[in-house]
Amino acid sequence: MDFHSNPIIPDPATAPDAYRTHAREWLKNNLPSYMRSDSLDYRTPTLAESSDWEAAMYRAGLAGMTWPKTYGGHGLSLREHLAVNKEIGALPMPESVSSIGKELAGPIIMTVGTEAQKQSFLPAILEMREYWCQGFSEPDAGSDLVRLRTRAVQEGDNWRINGQKIWTSGAAKAHYCLLLTRTGTVADKHRGLLMFAVPMNTPGIRVVPIRSIDNKESFAEVFFDDVVVPDSARLGAPDEGWSAAIRVLSIERATNRMYRAWRFECELRQLIQACQSDAQLSRRLQESYYQRRIGQLVCEIDALKGLVERSVEQLMNGEAIGARGSLTKLFWSECHQAFMALAQEIVSQVGPTSSPLAQRARKHFTTAYLFSHAETIYAGTTEVQLDIIAQRIMQLPKDI
Repeated sequence: MDFHSNPIIPDPATAPDAYRTHAREWLKNNLPSYMRSDSLDYRTPTLAESSDWEAAMYRAGLAGMTWPKTYGGHGLSLREHLAVNKEIGALPMPESVSSIGKELAGPIIMTVGTEAQKQSFLPAILEMREYWCQGFSEPDAGSDLVRLRTRAVQEGDNWRINGQKIWTSGAAKAHYCLLLTRTGTVADKHRGLLMFAVPMNTPGIRVVPIRSIDNKESFAEVFFDDVVVPDSARLGAPDEGWSAAIRVLSIERATNRMYRAWRFECELRQLIQACQSDAQLSRRLQESYYQRRIGQLVCEIDALKGLVERSVEQLMNGEAIGARGSLTKLFWSECHQAFMALAQEIVSQVGPTSSPLAQRARKHFTTAYLFSHAETIYAGTTEVQLDIIAQRIMQLPKDI
């Protein structure tokens, strides 16, 4: 791809508006039409194409923004991160193929990793040289991490790992797994949880793809049979796994993909424009039923924007998000799932004689509708989020 290899990046400290303008203009001028879901040229980009695109975004100052410069980042604040995310969300771009590394593995390595681990892993994540997957969920544990059974036993300077993970996104392409294990028994609950950075080419690791309802194999089961890793693969101290995992999940639920509200707004524009390109669908949009549904959705998107912006300001003021991350996760996942149900209801009326844009919208929103069923499950189910909100925020007794 022919991206601007060495763009001039304004200093956000002296020109914050110029930095936002830089992000907007660079994305508009460089995003290929075949990566735009609203374009008739759209096609699914290859892994190599996605990797090249994300590496170019990083070079343009649009990724790794809050990571320290020492480890390849741009050393900026969450405010600049949010400003750029608004511009990313405003375009119908594909999702990152390295979100686990950038949004989960990277932050946890910066928090509990050794200096050698930081120097080794963090620049490789930003430069798109290494992909990560997240080994948390298990068949008998699901979102309840205190029930996980994958076991790590120390043998001198090594650890021997046995167990199974499921719903592991991107496992087939990953170079490393952010793996949560147990050093004791399930009865230990929060105690004895330990995290590792495990190379996926380690002997004893077996990846079995899972075909999902959208006919893709983005998930997998991962089996660990007598997998031996050195102690240098350990992330944090023994018994630190629980606090590290909770920290990861609070990050994932509260601050990851800050662009979501603006992306939902972009998807709504895409849906309306596609309908307006077709006489029959345009008439349907004028019906009071759809007017009310769309109006409600606009309000929900605006509320989500406010929730995200407030979280950023709280973090900038030194406040911990903690359990409040569950509020964000619950709201965006339920909001988007309902939105995709509405979109599917509309695009299901697209017929063979409908406009090309309407045909493109039908393909896009049908796929998005199918995938949205997972959004109230991954990163913690709706039921788990409600339980966290009830117990840790509202302080409700468990026996109600």
